[in-house]
Amino acid sequence: MEFTVLPDCPAGAALADRVGAAKRIDHASGRPWIVGSWAEGEATVTEAGTRRLAVFGHTRPDGAGWASALGRMRSLHDVDRVASRLPGVFHLAASLDGAVRLQGSVAGVRQVFTTRVDGVTVAASAVRPLLRLTGADLDETLLAARLLAPGGAPWPLSLRPVRRGVDALPTGHWLELGADGRARSVRWWELPEATLSLEEGAGAVRSALTDALTTRVDPHRTISADLSGGLDSTSLCFLADAAGADLVTYHVMPLDEANEDTAWARKAAAHLPHARHHMLAADRAANLFDIGYTADTVNAAPEGPSTWASGLAHIRDLAGRATAEGAALHLSGFGGDELFGRMPACAWSLARIRPADGLRLVNRYRLANRWPWRSTLRQLADRSTFARNLTEVAGRITAPPPPVNEPDFGWVFAPRMPAWATPDAVAAVRDLLTTAAERTPEPLDADRARHQALSSLVFEGNTVRQVNTAVAGTGLVWEAPFLDDRVLEAALATRIDERLAAGRFKPLLTTAVRGTVPGDFLARRDKGEFSAETFRGIERNRDRILDLCEDSLLARLGLVDPDAFRSAVLNPGPMSHHLQPIQTTVACESWLRAHPQDTGESR
Repeated sequence: MEFTVLPDCPAGAALADRVGAAKRIDHASGRPWIVGSWAEGEATVTEAGTRRLAVFGHTRPDGAGWASALGRMRSLHDVDRVASRLPGVFHLAASLDGAVRLQGSVAGVRQVFTTRVDGVTVAASAVRPLLRLTGADLDETLLAARLLAPGGAPWPLSLRPVRRGVDALPTGHWLELGADGRARSVRWWELPEATLSLEEGAGAVRSALTDALTTRVDPHRTISADLSGGLDSTSLCFLADAAGADLVTYHVMPLDEANEDTAWARKAAAHLPHARHHMLAADRAANLFDIGYTADTVNAAPEGPSTWASGLAHIRDLAGRATAEGAALHLSGFGGDELFGRMPACAWSLARIRPADGLRLVNRYRLANRWPWRSTLRQLADRSTFARNLTEVAGRITAPPPPVNEPDFGWVFAPRMPAWATPDAVAAVRDLLTTAAERTPEPLDADRARHQALSSLVFEGNTVRQVNTAVAGTGLVWEAPFLDDRVLEAALATRIDERLAAGRFKPLLTTAVRGTVPGDFLARRDKGEFSAETFRGIERNRDRILDLCEDSLLARLGLVDPDAFRSAVLNPGPMSHHLQPIQTTVACESWLRAHPQDTGESR
């Protein structure tokens, strides 16, 4: 599903034919409003006189209620009455007396992109329709930022596609398109205050997750799901089963024999007898680190390269398996760690909210990670603002990775440029980060842990959206219910001291799903680790990766030293963090080769 939204003006209407879309919804004026392609049932349109409301995605339609609310609205701000209550994940658009409102989801699974064409701002649900209008070329500086590891560029740079003149709507904002072709973004969403107890929060999470699953489950439709053996995906499988899904699950067995995920996945499968379960061999090629974008994914990732690209072979293989079983929708546990686990800054935040509990938690962290008291206390005492922290991160992008026994309670996860990045690439990325600190001085939330959680949820939302773009045409859509607006609101509205109840693993989630997920699973306290797959993949694909060093397109752009990169591939180092910059570089290089129009190449 992709669509473009046009302002209610002659200049906007003139662009409709250039989009080349199969379907069209009009403003009350008769001018084209939304043009694009979507499947039957993916869009719900409500009218009240001259007003229009369109919702695309998974939610609970209420035609009569929406029409009544639409008729009473006095301005675009009143659309909040509908948008703030809907379950699921969706795009929402309103055409109201010549003005347009458009928004996606908070975590960005449904995002809004904008550009200027012929003097007017147009918006779209994806980058590809805007490229058809503008032919926007590559922004080499933003591409350089994709080399940062781990995880790529931090928020807010994580939102930006690598295209000149194409922007993403800021987190928690909606877009207004005026009849004069002008546009502005309006912040409408903020995290609710964290006031709920554990039981209250668990009730809210359970209700939101139930709604999230029932908006997606149809008794006549097969749904596939990850069954990793971890708590997040296991909980979704049991909730989907309880909602009546015709369920088929997939478990990828880990290479590390010490990883207990397979034993837990088998145990969960035994409790889900009506589902069909598949165990995928640990050493199959599709499981392992791959070079990412290839000849069969040409022009499939218009936003830019992604950190998950090394897993694209697995994603496409899984899509083939699931669609052969009749599935068109796949459930994944993206977002569970951020909502229910511990972010690095949790101890910093808890120490300020409940000093005694916070210091006890810090001491447990310190002992488990062998942090020195001096550096731990220094981090606890830090009072840096978000903007200052982001500026400091910019200054450290060429520093060695921090020691594993050093805590970091800052606002921003501190990525590094790879050692083979050129001085020009480093300077450009540093300038991007410092400029972002100046232009976006405020964090996503005043609390560090909640800011970290939400910025990580945005990263996960980007991942889900980009996966769906890359596998469009396979017939399978990835869904992540933990990233639904109502679910993340419920989880993060729970007090941090309750979410981190002492001695329990993910207590908010385990309390929320108690009674649906068998008790044995709720007592698990560990997680699997998968760096072995990356080491094995680099070993098996070394020749293919080294081929990327030959006539490197990143080198042509002046972003990397190919000889230094080649040396790193031949001698990656023994620790998992040594692999992360290799992954981002391989993603960027393979992406350039799969998007030849961005470099003038015809590979």
